[in-house]
Amino acid sequence: MSESTLFEAPPSFAGFIGAAREDITPPVGIYARNWGAAEHDTAEGVHRPLTCTALTLQSPSGGDPLVLIVMDLGWWRTRDSERFVRGHLLDALGLDPARALISFTHTHAGPSVTLEDADQPGGRLIRPYLERVREAAVRATRAALENRREAILSFATGRCTLARHRDLPDPEGSRTVCGYDPGGAADDTLLVGQVTAEDGTVIATLANYACHPVTLAWQNRLISPDFVGAMRETVEGRTGGAPCLFLQGASGELAPREVYTGDPAVADSHGRELGYAVLSALEGMLPHRTALKYGGVVESGAPLAVWERVPFEPSRRLEAVKVEVELPLKADLPSLADLDAQLKSCADRYQAERLARKRRIRVDVGAGETTPMPLWVWRVGDVVFLANPNEAYSQLQTELRGRFPDLALVVMNVTNGHTGYLPPADLYDLDLYQVWQTPYDRGSLEHVIESGSRVLEDIGR
Repeated sequence: MSESTLFEAPPSFAGFIGAAREDITPPVGIYARNWGAAEHDTAEGVHRPLTCTALTLQSPSGGDPLVLIVMDLGWWRTRDSERFVRGHLLDALGLDPARALISFTHTHAGPSVTLEDADQPGGRLIRPYLERVREAAVRATRAALENRREAILSFATGRCTLARHRDLPDPEGSRTVCGYDPGGAADDTLLVGQVTAEDGTVIATLANYACHPVTLAWQNRLISPDFVGAMRETVEGRTGGAPCLFLQGASGELAPREVYTGDPAVADSHGRELGYAVLSALEGMLPHRTALKYGGVVESGAPLAVWERVPFEPSRRLEAVKVEVELPLKADLPSLADLDAQLKSCADRYQAERLARKRRIRVDVGAGETTPMPLWVWRVGDVVFLANPNEAYSQLQTELRGRFPDLALVVMNVTNGHTGYLPPADLYDLDLYQVWQTPYDRGSLEHVIESGSRVLEDIGR
């Protein structure tokens, strides 16, 4: 066989990597009203525990770590509440804000994480709960740093059909409703990473997938990570119990086909579907430090192209940047005074819920014509992580992956904050929840894509 330059290696990083997990299941009775249609206010039980998992990445040559924390929580409703947790983590560990990400799995069956909900039923439990959550984040990070090992993080791409398009033209009206659309296309990309020590021990698994955990809705009265819990159980049962981190992708318009139920068995079924897809991708992954190289042709009944396993040295590159993208706000956003007046006169509970959310958003974005949105970009060996605090539509990941086909790109929503949706510009003509919920004006998603593309041009070299 003749030598060749054809070579294929998995996107990888080699360095010091650690992982640790803490339980952050809230107390029964905590305020957990996440749905306007709900007829209850507090959690009455627990379906599956909620977790806080930390992954730390460090270069062999030294330097500050990158800290990725995944929590089974829904979304921040105020910046002050987010700072209460992440600010404490940064201060306690002396972390650079560009090098620390707290990503939510985005379950809609979790507790309120809003300090301002203290006056709600069960709201007195929120502050002590968040104090426990932030200390759990500190402990998990310290433990991950302490048990770090020389390891390889390698990625493979899989597919999963759990996520479906959820912008359905209302068969009985002119609006677009939020639910399964059989005719809509959905991004099925699943990016799976596995951290393996030099002796072959699995340290952690990462699953980056875009799908709203809204299986359990207003009928459900249990604390639950939704489908993420059974997904973790499925994967961890086949990887020696190593923690699995679910990284919520750009899922603005994506959710399972069967949603809005009170049946935990449906959420578990969804989780196993995703878990099996993760395991399938892992099964196809080459051993760490292993690549494929074209070895030439063997003449047989057909000319046979032979590829052989060869060793390779993964990249040790590690860097992080944070940029701010200035986004335009809608010209017709109501003022705080207008929202307060509407709330005062509102007698309908679900309308009052909508108004309260709008008020919190207006406080967060300010009274100007634009507002800054942070974007975190990490280079981890051959892989790039791009995280944003909002709920971008999947166009964010499909567009950027299309522009950078040779780059393994992990895209994350609901990270280090939350304000609203980022829908494509052409949807702003529709009567659509994601459009009227967001404070951001038409073109904001496209602006984020262009800003992200510029950062990727630089950090992706």
